[in-house]
Amino acid sequence: MSHQPAFDHPLLKNHTIQMRPNYHPEGLFRDKKVGKNVEGSKPITQLWHENGRCPEGTIPIRRTKKEDLLRASSIKSYGKKNHRSVPKPKSADPEPDLINQSGHQHAIAYVEGDKYYGAKATINVWDPKIQQSNEFSLSQIWILGGSFASDLNSIEAGWQVSPDLYGDSNTRLFTYWTSDSYQATGCYNLLCSGFIQINNEIAMGASIYPISDYHSSQYDISILVWKDPKEGNWWMQFGGEYVLGYWPGYLFSYLADSASMIEWGGEVVNSESDGQHTTTQMGSGHFPEEGFGKASYFRNVQVVDDSNNLRPPKDIDTFTEQSNCYSVQLGKNNEWGNFFYYGGPGRNPNCP
Repeated sequence: MSHQPAFDHPLLKNHTIQMRPNYHPEGLFRDKKVGKNVEGSKPITQLWHENGRCPEGTIPIRRTKKEDLLRASSIKSYGKKNHRSVPKPKSADPEPDLINQSGHQHAIAYVEGDKYYGAKATINVWDPKIQQSNEFSLSQIWILGGSFASDLNSIEAGWQVSPDLYGDSNTRLFTYWTSDSYQATGCYNLLCSGFIQINNEIAMGASIYPISDYHSSQYDISILVWKDPKEGNWWMQFGGEYVLGYWPGYLFSYLADSASMIEWGGEVVNSESDGQHTTTQMGSGHFPEEGFGKASYFRNVQVVDDSNNLRPPKDIDTFTEQSNCYSVQLGKNNEWGNFFYYGGPGRNPNCP
């Protein structure tokens, strides 16, 4: 654990690992909350568990192979997102490229205009088809601070299918961070120094299992990211019981204080390689109108307020660049709280 990539970061040379958060928005910590599976709940499996587990005091890290690096356009760009890949709703300066932000398309719900100290959602898990290996499809939470231009701070977590990054089309748990709009800082998972992992059961970038099927069994994962008001670190929890680790507060500028925007939803890369819209799917590959069992969803969408409590988001809004290709539909009920269906097939007769 003490030899993980995070400690290559100059700011983390003398960092003492924080083994548990001081505060938790869902109530006080019991000892078993950190890194252990609570009895009676079904553990979420990752495929690598079939081959064993990690001993105490260690963490699982997905091996980077030579082939992984060779698939990247350069060693420097390996494990990084393209610049400008955050949806920018209600832009004050409508730029011509807003429709196609460097080929990234989104279908999201979002809140802004307040100070946010975290976010939570339960995300339906699918395995969208990707047209070509340099495209991806993901479903995630964004925690954002700063301006979209050059100094955006972002913490991201969810699931993704990314053949270039992982060498296959499996659906995988992932995280991302940047403190300068994806320019020089940040990366996926543990591919650079930043995120400090404390959990020895869940691996970043590992395949999630099982996956939802159309008109059949539905599976989802819960992700909670919140800021520890005492230490200022941003923690991540997977499921009801796995506290995975944290991003140290001093990786960030704006997020060292709070987030100014939270987004939930899907993102794909549309490279229009043949002059047409990609057929890469978002979510389940079906439009929101189809509903449960067919379209993908985010449910129990919540934010963490300045008292460190989870609450429903106020004035939630939606954004998509081309709703004929991928769209989003909000809903609300007692069981699912604030929820939405999102996604789509990409290219279709209305999205040429």
